[in-house]
Amino acid sequence: MSDKTKFELEFVIQSSPQLLFQYLSTPSGLSEWFADNVNSRGERFNFIWDGSEEGAKLLKKKSDEFIRFAWEHMEDDSYFEMRIIVDEITSDVSLFITDFAEEDELDEAKMLWENQVADLKQVLGSK
Repeated sequence: MSDKTKFELEFVIQSSPQLLFQYLSTPSGLSEWFADNVNSRGERFNFIWDGSEEGAKLLKKKSDEFIRFAWEHMEDDSYFEMRIIVDEITSDVSLFITDFAEEDELDEAKMLWENQVADLKQVLGSK
């Protein structure tokens, strides 16, 4: 298995950290922008897209700050994390995405996140 490359993306989101966190951490919030449908039972989340299902385990979360998942089918230490950062001076809210992808799928993975976060911004009414 080839090593995956870690990448990070930053998006400025016009939203309160509390509201944004609801969209990152709850099945109903995630269903609005990340997947067609999301179910959870304890620390296990099921993400459904066009009829296919992916299971993920909730690794860590801190209210209004971050949430980290690992896909169940991955045999490595990769994860994806969504972290909310508030600028102390401007109070701007940013969403930092950390994810991993194969080197040859890096651009595609970044574009997928950009499209997903564009959907999130639309749901939030953020520019």
